Amino acid sequence: MDITAFVTLLLVLMISFMFIYSAWDKMYRKRNWPPGPTPLPVIGNMLHLKRGELVKSLNKLSKKYGPIYTLYFGSSPAVILTGYQMVKEVLVDQGDDFSDRGKMPSVDRIFQGYGVILSNGERWKELRRFTLMTLRNFGMGKRSIEERIQEEAHFLKEKLRSLKQSQINPTNILIQTVSNVICSVVFGSRFDYDDLKFLKLISMFNEIFRLMNSTWGQLQNTLPEVMNFVPGPHHKIDKLLSTLLVFVSERMKLNEETLDPANPRDYIDCFLIKMKQDNQKPTSEFHTMNLLMSVLQLFFAGTETITSTLRHGLLILLKYPDIQAKLHEEIDRVIGDNRGPSFEDRSKMPYMDAVIHEIQRFSDVLPLNLPHKTVRDVTLHGYTIPKDTDIYPMLYGALRDPDYFATPNKFNPGHFLDENGCFKKEEASIPFSTGKRICVGEGLARMELFLILTTILQNFKLCSETHFTDSDIIPKMTGFANVPINYLCSFVPR
Repeated sequence: MDITAFVTLLLVLMISFMFIYSAWDKMYRKRNWPPGPTPLPVIGNMLHLKRGELVKSLNKLSKKYGPIYTLYFGSSPAVILTGYQMVKEVLVDQGDDFSDRGKMPSVDRIFQGYGVILSNGERWKELRRFTLMTLRNFGMGKRSIEERIQEEAHFLKEKLRSLKQSQINPTNILIQTVSNVICSVVFGSRFDYDDLKFLKLISMFNEIFRLMNSTWGQLQNTLPEVMNFVPGPHHKIDKLLSTLLVFVSERMKLNEETLDPANPRDYIDCFLIKMKQDNQKPTSEFHTMNLLMSVLQLFFAGTETITSTLRHGLLILLKYPDIQAKLHEEIDRVIGDNRGPSFEDRSKMPYMDAVIHEIQRFSDVLPLNLPHKTVRDVTLHGYTIPKDTDIYPMLYGALRDPDYFATPNKFNPGHFLDENGCFKKEEASIPFSTGKRICVGEGLARMELFLILTTILQNFKLCSETHFTDSDIIPKMTGFANVPINYLCSFVPR
């Protein structure tokens, strides 16, 4: 092909593309969606999302298009919400219209709309009601959830003492501790920290979390029509989840064989009892599939988020030894050293309460929130949002809303303290989301964070050979979740 023919072909292609793009743009603009960048066919707005900076890209777009805008993930439109007032308006004021769970392509092929976190409609309502009741200690036998957490905090304390002040990366120990709390609640027993099956279980959860938060996982969630057919490590998520389901199924069978309806030991027992009660109801949602999926979802959600929050928290306290010293003083004054902490102590410890709330706000572990979906056609701020549209009510914009937090991008426990040093609530502090889909394990998580962190600080001073900077403690917003940098610290007995 000579140069003239090549140039002619190139011009024809450019003109054709401009014509197609113009026609697409006009068709797109006719619909009454919230504003947003014009999507391209097939790939949507993928070019507007910077690799490894998903949250930052979405936040940048909100500066241009406002607190409500439309973004296309492939051929599917999604509505992005930023700022606390917009999130509250959608999830609380119009909560019934936005209460369905949106698509999560990286895991949907396994979960298929089952389980307490990823289901919708009556299935979700029944499973959520049951789970909330169970986690509030109904039918959990003689041991309360607080006792289970206190037991695990004791094992953590002894494990940290055995390290004899050596510099370690605390990630593995923290994830073992948090995972064991979930194991105690759903399986009725904990695992030894050196148990090979337990270590393999945790390793699989870590790998799933890493893959979902990687560029491959992000592409899978934002461009599923393409990524479903592209080879890559994101396909490993299905295999890992399937392996975990086998483990949960085996635990369910063990519970079935030893079930005593008069003395339920854990979440699985309670679910099995409910299954027997409803076995004559053909439309009952209490069946094996929902049990397996609910357990797996509770395990995954309750492990990674709390572990990441604690990892952020320890890093922040290493950066600010003065804050750590104030916490030590409050613990010594309220609890002393003759007993372990109880959850009742929290009301007498406003500074600890404020620090934990600020750790959650600042670390912002799930900045995108889990996606919601419209239950019906909805009108919002004059825009028409059709039924089954995915909605992303970003927690990032709420937790860093300057209208509610004086220094939104800096760690500041004063956000949660009044002029008298008493704890004060802040309505924009919604790390567990808000509205009808607020995290089902919020109560459990708050108790874990308080009891585990207080136990650590009651018994140890956190030290590190590294001098951490402000940039070190800022959450690394690479994907759908924020994770801290890897760091080393030692636990010096007090």
